[in-house]
Amino acid sequence: MPLHPGQPAGERPMSVNPVLGPANPVGGMTEAPPRHRLPDGPMAPPTAYQLVHDELMLDGNARLNLATFVTTWMEPEAGRLMAECRDKNMIDKDEYPRTAELERRCVAMLADLWNAPDPAAAVGCSTTGSSEACMLAGLALKRRWALRNAGRYPSREARPNLVMGVNVQVCWDKFCTFWEVEPRQVPMEGDRFHIDPAAAAELCDENTIGVVGVLGSTFDGSYEPVAELCAALDDLQERTGLDVPVHVDGASGAMIAPFLDEELVWDFRLDRVASVNTSGHKYGLVYPGVGWVLWRDAAALPEELVFRVNYLGGDLPTFALNFSRPGAQVVAQYYSFLRLGRDGYRAVQQTARDVATGLSARIEALGDFRLLTRGDELPVFAFTTAPDTTAFDVFDVARRLRENGWLVPAYTFPANRQDLAVLRVVCRNGFSEDLADLFAEDLTRLLPELRSQPHPLTRDRNAATGFHH
Repeated sequence: MPLHPGQPAGERPMSVNPVLGPANPVGGMTEAPPRHRLPDGPMAPPTAYQLVHDELMLDGNARLNLATFVTTWMEPEAGRLMAECRDKNMIDKDEYPRTAELERRCVAMLADLWNAPDPAAAVGCSTTGSSEACMLAGLALKRRWALRNAGRYPSREARPNLVMGVNVQVCWDKFCTFWEVEPRQVPMEGDRFHIDPAAAAELCDENTIGVVGVLGSTFDGSYEPVAELCAALDDLQERTGLDVPVHVDGASGAMIAPFLDEELVWDFRLDRVASVNTSGHKYGLVYPGVGWVLWRDAAALPEELVFRVNYLGGDLPTFALNFSRPGAQVVAQYYSFLRLGRDGYRAVQQTARDVATGLSARIEALGDFRLLTRGDELPVFAFTTAPDTTAFDVFDVARRLRENGWLVPAYTFPANRQDLAVLRVVCRNGFSEDLADLFAEDLTRLLPELRSQPHPLTRDRNAATGFHH
């Protein structure tokens, strides 16, 4: 639900343009509709459309938003399919069996892509995004742990915990809060900006439900070493007998690595990986919101978590936090898989990586900045000001870039590296070489003014720019 306050006292009323009324402007709208209560009567569809359209013009341009990982461009054919399916309720598989079949095909394709031991035996489902997918994966981890510890859980001595890096997406903090799991976070140290496998293993005990490895950190675009994490947990099991599963949060990387880093072992090829999630609406190349979560086999998803509902004449197995939702995004995901195939996805993701590495090199060559990452894993890179840059900081840069329409997040890192403030650029399909050239030109043009400042001008760094995972 929206967590917005009510109408501020003394707020200006919505403006009225007489031309928005009927054909005769003189006999048009004479009274503005209210903003925070329902109007007393209806208005013409073109009038309602224009009022909403005009207000939305003040939103940022999604294509110039270099903060978001979310897809901002699809082919017109995909848009038409989504429009044709927006009234189909995804949960009603009995009434819309072909939409349900396309979902099953997408799960099978992802199981094959992520090297499930038996793709036909892997189980999975679509979700509204990676946040819901992570919640479901976390619930499965907790329930499997609870079943293994039925003799002592629940009890005061058996509080479940989840081990992860401090760089995880905020959905994992939500999971731990909502489902009463203790978060155990590996802090950043020095130039290590994600999980340390040995440190993660040391945090595990008999109450650990699992460890989260992130294939593509939102802070800097780097892959976490999932194979090393699994090896550290293998060693832990040999020493202590503790068998701790791993979930791979591949919100972005699980749709990059299979195409560009085929030799990297991070997925179901590792026996300890129990589940994987991804965002179809990120590098899966679909408009928001669709995500996917898969388990290596049926044993990894406790049967008691799957509800079977008699709904509209059919026996419906469901494992989701949501119920009704449109089928349009699932259909668009299948369209993208069908349209591009492995070679097409490889070409799209390689182009995004080439744009990222090329743009990061140009920014480094300016001399005013220091790169933390170069976009050679996720097509994402983070950079900060050079040590000898004292006239401006990253918050000044973000503010000035916004004046040119570019939305680039500036933010500080979490505990142990709160001294480090960075800018992050996400290169997605649709952010072309031409746009990257324009971005580099605008940044270069701003630098003389920034260098002439007496000192950084941002007073409140926390309010300077929003950082959204």
